[in-house]
Amino acid sequence: MSGDPMRFSWRRVGAIVGKELRDYRRNRFVVGTMTATPLLFVTLPIIQLFLANAAASNAKLNDRIGLSLLYMLIIPVTMPSILAGYSVVGEREQGTLEPVLTTPIRSDEFLIAKALAAFAPVLVIAYAVFGVFLGAAALFAHPVIATAIYSGQHVLVQLLFTPLLAGWAIWVGIAVSTRATDVRVAQQLAVLGSFPPLIIVALMSLNVIPESVVLAVALAAALLVFDLLAWRVVAAMFDRERLVTGGSR
Repeated sequence: MSGDPMRFSWRRVGAIVGKELRDYRRNRFVVGTMTATPLLFVTLPIIQLFLANAAASNAKLNDRIGLSLLYMLIIPVTMPSILAGYSVVGEREQGTLEPVLTTPIRSDEFLIAKALAAFAPVLVIAYAVFGVFLGAAALFAHPVIATAIYSGQHVLVQLLFTPLLAGWAIWVGIAVSTRATDVRVAQQLAVLGSFPPLIIVALMSLNVIPESVVLAVALAAALLVFDLLAWRVVAAMFDRERLVTGGSR
């Protein structure tokens, strides 16, 4: 890596992202999680889709569709939080963290690289699962049910909140990972900490909070602000010296 180490470098970020993705492929737990979770959360929504009663009232039909799509929103909550929860403490346990942090890489480059390495594959998987669901609805579901899926706010909610929920889960996971001393504890706490925003989205998906385009966009904007604030908090609490020396403060 060349260039001025004091300036932000996307080249250094890309190098860390590449390293992270290679590490994921070698980690059986990560591979298993990224394989089993999408299969589970595309199967359950499709089952819900075919169990839905096309003759039911619009409210009940929307509730069933909302529940189906809610399963898929668990993907951008659980998967990135597991990856992010491992991101720092996992490297520390393996002894690979100190060599990285003693290079000229900046702390913000390191954090953004960790976030992108968790964000990119999860986003691809989540949208792919959603695409499979939409395809199944268009090809095999009752026309009334398919119309309800495509004509309501369900697609908008899924598209808007998938990356925003993933962003929140990632910053919570990294924050926990920088302070934890055990990988499993970090991942469990990261998953728990990533769920609060999903509760609000769930209430909207299940029509407890009436859906509207304005409300969806407003909540998405609020969550984006929280994601940006979470990034600033994580950057402020990132103690490079403590992580390298293994001390505690």
